[in-house]
Amino acid sequence: MDNTIRTRYSYNFSWMGRPIIQYPQDIMAMQEIIWSVKPDLIIETGIAHGGSLIFYASMLELIGGDGAVIGIDIDIREHNLREIEKHPMFDRITMIEGSSVDVNVIDEVDAYVQGKKRVLVALDSLHTHDHVLQELELYTPFVTEGSYCVVFDTIVEDMPEIYSSDRPWGRGNNPKTAVREFLTKNDRFVIDREIEDKLLITVAPDGYLKCIKD
Repeated sequence: MDNTIRTRYSYNFSWMGRPIIQYPQDIMAMQEIIWSVKPDLIIETGIAHGGSLIFYASMLELIGGDGAVIGIDIDIREHNLREIEKHPMFDRITMIEGSSVDVNVIDEVDAYVQGKKRVLVALDSLHTHDHVLQELELYTPFVTEGSYCVVFDTIVEDMPEIYSSDRPWGRGNNPKTAVREFLTKNDRFVIDREIEDKLLITVAPDGYLKCIKD
């Protein structure tokens, strides 16, 4: 795992022409989840180059129906926006620029959630404990029973500190510590260890959270 981080392994891959910045193992896991759950709405925080948005939209296209993807980012770069908007999968995508924990953004997301039967959430924006904990508290109410909230980059807790020395997150202050705190006070979600056990390599250990009740 150390070598994959040192060599920026996740930056080697794209999905339908857009950089996805994910490990292939986690892409495969998300494919399995999406095909099983068949969500009619996927919410992602953190857009970057848009590869994950395109991936989610392409899965919904294969499933059929009118499933949609919402992507939220505090800074959607102009060149990324142009490339996403001209992509064949863009018809299923809505992008919101703003902080994922801003009340106005949450209100906008809530409007999209209304009437949806199966909602899946992927959290992959700012990786500090406080921010991810806020996201968990704000976005997990949208997740429906049997679906998932996937918290990416929980691996930060297990990484050598040198890899996060120039970041506002690190050991003791990251998505995994946020998940741990969140689960002490929320009984709707459990860690689906079957997923990470079969992946062997994942950026989201303890991050595949399954919703077990409404």
